[in-house]
Amino acid sequence: MIRVLVVDDHPIVREGLRSLIRQQSDMTLVGEADDGTKVVSLATTLKPDVITIDLRMPSIDGIGVLRQMRELSPSPACLVLSNYNEPDYVIAAIEAGARGFLLKHSAYTTIIDAIRTVANGEYIISPHLVGVLFTNVAELQRERLRQALADDESALRLLRALANGATTAEIGLMLHMSEVTVKRRIQELIKLLGVRNRTQLVAEAVRRGWI
Repeated sequence: MIRVLVVDDHPIVREGLRSLIRQQSDMTLVGEADDGTKVVSLATTLKPDVITIDLRMPSIDGIGVLRQMRELSPSPACLVLSNYNEPDYVIAAIEAGARGFLLKHSAYTTIIDAIRTVANGEYIISPHLVGVLFTNVAELQRERLRQALADDESALRLLRALANGATTAEIGLMLHMSEVTVKRRIQELIKLLGVRNRTQLVAEAVRRGWI
C-alpha cells in the first residue's frame, strides 16, 4: 500500500484528493494538513510514502516543506500539486526536493498515476510544462555561466582591453594567446552574453559592472 499524506490549505482540494485516494486499492490516506507547520511532525509520526504538497500555504509554504522533508530519513517522495505554472516555481520545487510537479486541474487519473510514479522512485512533470522548463533551465545555466565569467580574470582582462581599443593582436600579446584564440574567445563571450558585436559586448560588460 502506498501511504499518502495530503498537504493543502484548501478544504475542497483535500476533500477531492481524499475521495480519490480512498478509491484506489493500492493506496491509503494516512493524514492531512492545512498548513506547512504540521507536516514535519505528521511525516515523522505517520511515515507516508508520498506527500502531495501545495506551494502556496500559510506559515510555511510548499518550498519550505519540501526542504524539511529532504532532511527526514527516510525521506518521503513529494508531489507538488499547484495552480502556479511559472518556471521559477517548478525549478524551485525541484531544487527543494520535489519528485513531481502537476497542476491541480490535471485529470484525476494523471494525479493518481503521478502518486504511483513518485512512490516508485521516479520523476514526473506536467507535459505542457516540459518545454517551458527546459527553456528556463537553459537560461538559468547561461546566467550561472555569466556569473562565473565575472570571476574569470583572463576574460575580464580581455574585455578591459577591448574597452580600451586594443586590437586582436595586442590582446593576444597581453594575454599570451594567439590571435585565433582571442577571436574565438571574443565570439564565445558575444554568444554567452547574448549580444551582436564587440561594441555591444563592451557595453554589456560595463552595464554589469565588470569593467
